[in-house]
Amino acid sequence: MHHIMAIDQGTSSSRAIIFDPEGNIIGVGQQPFDMIFPADGWVEQDPEVLWQTTLAAGREALVAAGISAADIAAIGITNQRETTLVWDRQTGECVYNAIVWQDRRTADRCEAMRRDGMQQLVARETGLVIDPYFSGTKLAWLLENVPGIRQRAQEGELCFGTVDTFLIWRLTGGKVHATDATNASRTMLFDIGSQRWSPELTSYLQIPPSLLPEVLDSAGNFGVADAQWFGAPVPVLGVAGDQQAALIGQACFEPGMSKSTYGTGCFAIINTGAQQLVSTQQLLTTVAYRLGGTTTYALEGSIFAAGVAIKWLRDQLGLIQSPSDTEDAARRTGNDTGGVYLVPAFTGLGAPHWKPDARGLLTGLTLDSSRDQIVTATLHSVVYQTEDLLVAMAEDGAKVDRLRVDGGMVGNDLLCQFLADITDCSVQRPRITETTALGAASLAALGAGLLGSLADAGQRWQLEREFSPAMQATRRHHLLDGWRQAVSRAI
Repeated sequence: MHHIMAIDQGTSSSRAIIFDPEGNIIGVGQQPFDMIFPADGWVEQDPEVLWQTTLAAGREALVAAGISAADIAAIGITNQRETTLVWDRQTGECVYNAIVWQDRRTADRCEAMRRDGMQQLVARETGLVIDPYFSGTKLAWLLENVPGIRQRAQEGELCFGTVDTFLIWRLTGGKVHATDATNASRTMLFDIGSQRWSPELTSYLQIPPSLLPEVLDSAGNFGVADAQWFGAPVPVLGVAGDQQAALIGQACFEPGMSKSTYGTGCFAIINTGAQQLVSTQQLLTTVAYRLGGTTTYALEGSIFAAGVAIKWLRDQLGLIQSPSDTEDAARRTGNDTGGVYLVPAFTGLGAPHWKPDARGLLTGLTLDSSRDQIVTATLHSVVYQTEDLLVAMAEDGAKVDRLRVDGGMVGNDLLCQFLADITDCSVQRPRITETTALGAASLAALGAGLLGSLADAGQRWQLEREFSPAMQATRRHHLLDGWRQAVSRAI
């Protein structure tokens, strides 16, 4: 019973990965699903699809690994953050679709919060900026717009949670209503200094405290997954939001260590230790992890469009057949867009701009512009956005010299080299790029006593390849000038 199952419930798929006692991947299950777009800027998911695909991925991973649930010591959960669900405390049925982190329907409510002068309170207590991205205004919207649920919430009949909480509730048969400190820190309702739900913010948004889950350490007892789901009872002993899990999976345990994950969005995080840095650049101060009651903090920059922009090229424009085609396109262009830039503000711009009303922009087109250049410009947009984040981090006193990268996009060597060139820092790609799942597995292993410390987990990290800056400074500055002009037009 020394194997670990990591459940990675993401924005576009549910995955499960089985790790052996040495931290090697021995089985993978993945179940993709579609999102729902009811209106401009609205993004939803069917909660039952999230649940069923999670179960299917877990069962598929066990089959692929050739083991049974009886061989699993613990489950670790990592999840898309900020996505908001409310369900019946008795039946577990959700009162509405999951409102996804990308959803912008509460932009007006956020503007009203700014007019009410709430920015300083939100920044001081939560470390966040006021934005529709976070769960708080999504939950307030549900209470105001779904008939009858406010009264039911006030009477204690309903539960709120991010995806981790929803999965824990379902896995444990409704016995546990809990989240971990990393996911709580993304709700815009949690005081990250005192590590408690904020009475001021829950009162302002008119959120009944009975809705809120208990907040636990990232490695701890989250209950036991019932035997009916995977074939044997398995304790859930580790939980973290996907980006914090990736930070752990990348062994960024010392202040100053940083990682950037390239999935649906892109998220760069730097460990700041016990220090809650106050950003002057609209970056987010967040909980990196909480272990043994001790909180480690981080500074984060969030980009809304990375892999989703590649998906857009394939599904909406038909410019590529598969994501791997992007590297071929970049090679054909010599990794040069000919002055074409894409600003992928499909659901607004995240850090450091925080412009929810911005929309995507393709600029610099001429009659010579080719399909391959547009594809390459889409790849490059991810790199330029990362550079914007690293510049902001440096301005906040958290300079990044070495960046560990992970996520589906970083298998592209040209992307990684361009990232090193534009950010002018070393880019390290690990042997295991499934670092989000690895982080969740490490937390579960800590909870199960299979690892003694984070240092033990860090010894499992191995470098696969390092990319060093090679671009001339004049070329780099020229490309960045073009990018910043494109962003200003989009804004």
